[in-house]
Amino acid sequence: MEGSRSARKRKAIVEAAETAFLENGYLGTSMDEIATAAAVSKQTVYKQFSDKEQLFTEIIQATMGRVIAELVGGATLAPTESDDVERNLVALARQLIASIWHPDVLRLRRLVIGEAGRFPHLGEAYFTQGFERGIAAVATSIEQLAAAGRLHVEDPQLAAQHFSGLILWVPLNRAMFTGDDELPADIDHFATAGVRAFLAGYGPPAISEVL
Repeated sequence: MEGSRSARKRKAIVEAAETAFLENGYLGTSMDEIATAAAVSKQTVYKQFSDKEQLFTEIIQATMGRVIAELVGGATLAPTESDDVERNLVALARQLIASIWHPDVLRLRRLVIGEAGRFPHLGEAYFTQGFERGIAAVATSIEQLAAAGRLHVEDPQLAAQHFSGLILWVPLNRAMFTGDDELPADIDHFATAGVRAFLAGYGPPAISEVL
């Protein structure tokens, strides 16, 4: 019974801390605030976590694991399901966008970037486990299209970076700087225009000539 009660308290602390850190950042969150939101004493919080830094690190690592799984899943698509290469790539672009445009994903990204100086290991983990794995997933889809003769690609990893940048650079940076978590109204424009620009550089000769 005592063990289950302790587990419930820890779960409440973790949920309260995740909400507080994502909304207010590391410096803007206090242990008192977390204890109040979790409906436990401050002493209970310190019994579970030695200090605020440990709590922050564990919370962000756990949140990162969940968010990264969603991101990487969103960057994976069987792109040869249609003979229309542009249609496949636009579907991939929209799936990638959908995986990123979630309030928790955007807030976590801002938080990790903002705290990179204080917690560089978290920034490194997000970059390698999230960003680079997402790019690798996109590269796999691009490789499949290249193998089917629908793209001309020498370096799938670089091509995936170009693809993601063409789609996300403007709207994602706008979201990072403005704090607006709403899906932009012009996101389809960025997806379609980005794919067409990508095809101009990576499409087979027949497609490139048409474009």
